[in-house]
Amino acid sequence: MTSFVDHVVLHVSAGNGGNGCASVHREKFKPLGGPDGGNGGRGGDVTLEVDVNTASLLDYHKRPHRKAGSGRPGHGSHRNGANGDDVLLTVPDGTVVKSADGEVLADLVGQGTRYVIAEGGHGGLGNAALASAKRKAPGFALLGEPGIDLDVILELKTVADVALVGFPSAGKSSLIAALSAAKPKIADYPFTTLVPNLGVVGVGEHVFTIADVPGLIEGASEGKGLGLDFLRHIERASTLAHVLDCATLEPGRDPVSDFEVIERELAAYDLALGDRPLSDRPRIVVLNKIDVPDGRDLADIVRTDFEARGLRVFAVSAASTEGLRELSFAMAEMVEEFRATLPELEPTRLVLRPKPVGGADFEIKNVGDNSFLVTGDKPVRWLRQTDFTNEEAVGYLADRLAKIGIEEGLRKAGAEPGATVLIGTLDESIVFDWEPDLLAGGEALPGPRGTDRRLSDW
Repeated sequence: MTSFVDHVVLHVSAGNGGNGCASVHREKFKPLGGPDGGNGGRGGDVTLEVDVNTASLLDYHKRPHRKAGSGRPGHGSHRNGANGDDVLLTVPDGTVVKSADGEVLADLVGQGTRYVIAEGGHGGLGNAALASAKRKAPGFALLGEPGIDLDVILELKTVADVALVGFPSAGKSSLIAALSAAKPKIADYPFTTLVPNLGVVGVGEHVFTIADVPGLIEGASEGKGLGLDFLRHIERASTLAHVLDCATLEPGRDPVSDFEVIERELAAYDLALGDRPLSDRPRIVVLNKIDVPDGRDLADIVRTDFEARGLRVFAVSAASTEGLRELSFAMAEMVEEFRATLPELEPTRLVLRPKPVGGADFEIKNVGDNSFLVTGDKPVRWLRQTDFTNEEAVGYLADRLAKIGIEEGLRKAGAEPGATVLIGTLDESIVFDWEPDLLAGGEALPGPRGTDRRLSDW
C-alpha cells in the first residue's frame, strides 16, 4: 500500500459565521427594555502549518475533505455566539500550495510556517449592535457570512542541500545509508527506491541534508519510469551529485553516457522551472562501485573525460566506504559556498499595509436591455448578511447601498425606473427591480418591528 504521497487535491471548507440575534430585553414593569441581541460567532479557519515530523501528504490522500466548525448564533441578554473551531493541517517542509488552476498561493518552508488556506465567515451582528439614533430597537439581525469553500493542490518538493541523481541501481540509496543515519530500502533490482530518501550528514562543523531522487531514466521528463513524479524534488537543492554506476552490466551503458542522458532529462525539465533552472546548479560526479572488479579501472578511464568538462570527480564505494570522507567534505564545501551567497536573515517584523482609503466600493456595468450589474466586495457581503424574509432587514440593506452611492451610480449609468439590477456576478447574483422613487439612504423610520413602511406601502 502507498505510504508516500507528494501530490494531492485537497477540498477545504471554512466554517460559516453564526447569525446575529434579534432580541428585546424584557423584565417586569419594563416590557421594552431595548435591544439586547448578541452577535454570531466567527466561523473557523482552515490553516496549513509546516511540521518537520510529517513526511508525506498521505493523510490528505486518504481523507481529502476537511471542514472547520461554524460559529454559533448569538442570543439575548447580549450573549455572543461561540466561534467555530479552527482546523490546523500539518504538512511536510517544502509543501507548495496551488489553486485549482495552478497559481502558486504559498510556498511553505521552515518549521512552524503557517498559511490560512480558507478563512471562516464573519458572524452576523445582533440587533443591539445595529441600534442607532433613528433605529432604536431594530427588529432584525444580520446573518453570518459563509466561509470560503475551495479546492487546492498540495505539492511536496523535498528540502535538501544536495540531490543525488542517476539511473536506478546506481547506488544512491547505498550512499545515503553510508553517509548518514538514514536506512532506505536497498536491493539489486531497478526501481527499488520508490520514494525520495532524506539523510542528514555531519562533517566536522558542517551539517547538510542529501536526497535520493528515484527513477530517473531516459524519457523521465516525458513521464517514463518514475522520474516525472519526482523531478520536482530536485528543485530546491543547491548542489547536484551525479551518481554513476561503474559496474553496470547492461549493454550500451557506461558512466559517460549515463551522465549525458540524465543531463538531457534535467535540461528538459528546466523549461518548467523559470527563475532557478537546474542548469545553474553546481555539479559533482560520483563514480560509484569501485570495489567491484573492473569498476575501479573504468572509473580511472572516464575520470579525465569528466574533468575535461570542468567537473569535480570522486571515485567511491558505498559498500566499503572508500572515498566517502573526501566526497562528504566536498559536498559540505559546495553547500557552504551556496549558503554564503544567501542574504542575512533579518528579525521577522509584522508589516501592516492598510488598504487605500477612498477607492471605489462598487462598479456598475450596463449589461443591456435596461439591466445593470453591480459588483464589489461591500454590496456582495451585505447581501449575504441580509435576511430577505424580514422587511426591516431589506430596508436596512437599501439604506446601506444608497449610502455608498449605488442609487446615484445607477442614475448616472442611465438606469430607468423598473430597471433590472443584479448584484454579484452574472452567474451568481441577486436580482432587484430598481424603483428610484423609493426613499433610501436616510434610515427612514420603520413601522412595527420587522417591517418597513417603504416596502409595505410600495
